[in-house]
Amino acid sequence: MNSSSQKELQQRKIKTQSGFLAALDQSGGSTPKALLAYGIKDGAWSNDEEMFALVHQMRARIITSPIFSGDRILGSILFEGTMDRDIQGQPSADYLWNVKRVVPFLKVDNGLAAANDGVQLMKPMPGLPALLAKANAKNIFGTKMRSVIAQANAAGVKAVVAQQFEVAAQILAAGLMPIIEPEVDIHCPDKAKAEALLKEAINEKLATLPAGQVVMLKLTLPEQDNFYADLVKHPKVLKVVALSGGYSRDEADERLRKNHGVVASFSRALLDGLSAQQSPAEFDALLDSTIQSIYEASL
Repeated sequence: MNSSSQKELQQRKIKTQSGFLAALDQSGGSTPKALLAYGIKDGAWSNDEEMFALVHQMRARIITSPIFSGDRILGSILFEGTMDRDIQGQPSADYLWNVKRVVPFLKVDNGLAAANDGVQLMKPMPGLPALLAKANAKNIFGTKMRSVIAQANAAGVKAVVAQQFEVAAQILAAGLMPIIEPEVDIHCPDKAKAEALLKEAINEKLATLPAGQVVMLKLTLPEQDNFYADLVKHPKVLKVVALSGGYSRDEADERLRKNHGVVASFSRALLDGLSAQQSPAEFDALLDSTIQSIYEASL
């Protein structure tokens, strides 16, 4: 199948099907914590290569589980190291789509810059053009990039959104679908005000998007129910997805249920309780109940 008709199929799935995004994109900094939570202790690896091989085994175990499929999962966000590796003899992105009917996305940011004006912008991304070319060659559908808003600072929020849309323009030009992720820290002292500033800044930028272009948004679950309803319905937004942001899975699910049309894109809340020591039956049973709870909250 040529990639343009494959991308059309994938875009239609994201737009119309019920389900959520599985975020499996922990990067270098958060990998040891993810492995520890999975029951693999510090000292089980002696260098980064071994650490990333272990985390790939964990991700591959989740993705190859019979429970993990496109029936309830729309897409999955991968770390570059996962995209570069194979799952059961196929490149990871091809396995996700060809075998599981799950749309592959790639995390493209290089992490966060130092805090300024109550926010953290993304670090510069000089390698982005090469990474986008590689993502296209590996049949990735879209990308994700994260900034953080810690305070309701108007200048900071505007800077975050401006940078996100600037990078999104490069991603769209490469023929990929950007997920714009300006996370509002759940501990932000005036979270509702930060969300109001964020929504206003996003609406301003959406108004300037060229005709025919759409983006996805990944947002923290808001203080006010259905606060992002106008973004959910916006003609230039393919989908609004929510990050769990440090809320427990139960609280994240509860908040998600109160935001109609927003679907989950959970990472930690998805992996919660899974362990390397579980038998396949135990592992699959827990993964099934987790996926079902997140799926139902996303409906």
